[in-house]
Amino acid sequence: MRKSILIALFASIALSVNAQKKKAVFIIIDGVGKDVIEKLATPNIHAIAKEGTLISAYQGGERGEYNQTPTISAPGYNNVLTGVWFNKHNVPDNSIKAPNYYYPTVFRFFKTQYPEKKIGIFSSWEDNRTKLVGDALQETGNIKVDYKFDGLELDTIQYPHDKARRFMAKIDQAVTDEVARCIREQAPDLSWVYLEFTDDMGHAFGDSQQYNDAVIAADKRIGQIWAAVKQREKQFNEDWIIVVTTDHGRDPKTGRGHGGQSDRERSSWIATDAKTLNVYAQKGKASVVDILPTLATHLGILLSDDQKRELDGVTLLGKVSLYNVDAKRTGDKVNLAWVSGEDGGKVKISLAHTNNYKQTGKGDNYILLAEVPAKKGSFDIDLSQYPQSEIYKVIIEGIHNTVNRWIINKK
Repeated sequence: MRKSILIALFASIALSVNAQKKKAVFIIIDGVGKDVIEKLATPNIHAIAKEGTLISAYQGGERGEYNQTPTISAPGYNNVLTGVWFNKHNVPDNSIKAPNYYYPTVFRFFKTQYPEKKIGIFSSWEDNRTKLVGDALQETGNIKVDYKFDGLELDTIQYPHDKARRFMAKIDQAVTDEVARCIREQAPDLSWVYLEFTDDMGHAFGDSQQYNDAVIAADKRIGQIWAAVKQREKQFNEDWIIVVTTDHGRDPKTGRGHGGQSDRERSSWIATDAKTLNVYAQKGKASVVDILPTLATHLGILLSDDQKRELDGVTLLGKVSLYNVDAKRTGDKVNLAWVSGEDGGKVKISLAHTNNYKQTGKGDNYILLAEVPAKKGSFDIDLSQYPQSEIYKVIIEGIHNTVNRWIINKK
């Protein structure tokens, strides 16, 4: 009898642990490259990373390749939100005229699978919610943002605009106060926080004390949000992940501008308290598009095969079959190369010569070319065997993840 009671007790404890609610918040601070957070006192970012990791990551797609992306704010945000680069999400600048909503944001992936769960967006820029996430738009399936706090930049009564843009520092603090309160009291299951003032000071003063002060203030605000997360974890036994990153670095000469493809403008980073980091997080060439699949892994978001085939990022959590894929073309010959991950098993290599997903949201018809051990690390394709096309889409599907490369025939 006593033995059965103990078994029941342990089973109950195990069930309680497994039922732990998983939640996530990600923060984008504007225009702060990795060189800056390494030289300045940013104790809160580093405290988060001490529990997980702080890794170098890049913005801007791959320099000189088909997915090269301007190192501008809105494209940088959307790289994070969608897990794909500009050649897919179609946001090249801050006007956000025609996003390709066939590439869902992490919020749409989450709400599609868990419609009863809550999402929040806390931002100094209203377009983040209304245009990028597409709150209540027909094109985004009328996704509803449950907790929203933005548009304060339009309130010139409470936040009168001044030439020094100190009003934006006040807005960032108001955003921080609200997200910290909301996390403590409502605890949205997935939230995005955007802080702008650092970029304003970069544009105005470049590499300067004013800019440095803005970065240090942003770090304090991140600490305020993280404290709210820690309180929820302790009080309600919730399983949170926090991810902090930036949308771009700064120009190498003055620190005032950005938009180009210099190392400093492309410089980003990912700080997270996540603890189950994989071999890709430790050894791979990470980028900001890895944030979406990382959040998906933590939150239990399941993607369709077609969605996996389009995603440009690789999760930093759990096992991966392969990563760092490359495709070098010489004439009609393409050499695929990749790095094998943990327990890679075999991978399937397939090719399509259509781009239906980008144009219609429907999957492409892939031809299976081969199935090889992931540890092989390479495979050759002869394009002359397939119909001539403006684009060839190659995917490598492993047990744990899928990677893709596009091969573009330039006119």
